Amino acid sequence: MSFQILTINPGSTSTKIAVFNDEKEVFSKTLRHSAEELSPFTTVASQFQFRKDIILSELKQAGFQMNDFHAIVGRGGLVKPIPSGIYEVNDALAHDLEHPVMGEHASNLGGLIAKDIAREIGNGIKAYIADPVVVDELEPIARISGHPAIQRVSIFHALNQKVIARTYAREIGKKYEELNLIVAHMGGGISVGAHYHGKVVDVNNALDGDGPFSPERSGGLPTGALVELCFSGKSKGEIKKMLKGEGGVVAYLDTNDMRTVEEKAPIDPKFGMVQDAMCYQVAKEIGAMAAVLRGKVDAILLTGGIAYGKPLTNYIKEMVEFIAPVKVYPGEDEMRALAMNGLMVLKGEMEAQNY
Repeated sequence: MSFQILTINPGSTSTKIAVFNDEKEVFSKTLRHSAEELSPFTTVASQFQFRKDIILSELKQAGFQMNDFHAIVGRGGLVKPIPSGIYEVNDALAHDLEHPVMGEHASNLGGLIAKDIAREIGNGIKAYIADPVVVDELEPIARISGHPAIQRVSIFHALNQKVIARTYAREIGKKYEELNLIVAHMGGGISVGAHYHGKVVDVNNALDGDGPFSPERSGGLPTGALVELCFSGKSKGEIKKMLKGEGGVVAYLDTNDMRTVEEKAPIDPKFGMVQDAMCYQVAKEIGAMAAVLRGKVDAILLTGGIAYGKPLTNYIKEMVEFIAPVKVYPGEDEMRALAMNGLMVLKGEMEAQNY
């Protein structure tokens, strides 16, 4: 028996959907959302119906019958820290996705939309998430921030970082658990993780905490200046938007589209400087993770949508290739990773965990 699986991956500036018949991808679509389209929504949760309606419309236009799906697998969100794996979207998980305990992110919508579509289909179909952004494998020393009132947390692109790391391991004929890797996922947010023998022992908080700035996130800012900004008369909500959603590249250049930035960078010095600065910060973070791994790095892997830009990846390569070989995996393999997790559950090869 073959299985048809729908995968849903909401990102900060796009919603990706794909359909798999067993391991074969038979349909995929990236639905891009401009800053103007998302501006009416004050929270990520309020985008639920907007994104769900677009997904259903695209599937209908592509000729898919909803009753033919055997599982819906959504990207995980900012729930409580959990071990790596696949989870059925039960009521407790849905509650924490809708009322996030770790902060807002578009990935929270993946499991919620999957659960709602599965509910509408009925027939016992189930919704799942896999390797959410809060997969936590940090070493205890990596949690210490510098003040006991604040603890560093693990929030990163776990699904794509893990699948890219495993892909590289297969390509060189080794097990992921045998390697030391640095993986930089570069999309709407940027995360750089130190993978030590199969575990991400350190990684920047890619959501709103630290690390490189990204197309719409400010990343790590000078602390004293940030404190002054918080007491400058701006509201808490305004500050949070400056850090996440209206920070980074879009704050400097009024666009979060790195394709536009790449086109203008050679002719507009401001665009060129901001593009280079983002790459510079990614390279600095890679250097930091090399220190975490004591300099014993088998490879540096660059991935995510921004990795399609050769000028950007070349800039980073020039700064870090002295550490280890650099390999670029443009885009993401997250959709296949979601589908394969769902397929293993449907085939009885893996058991879904209970949240």
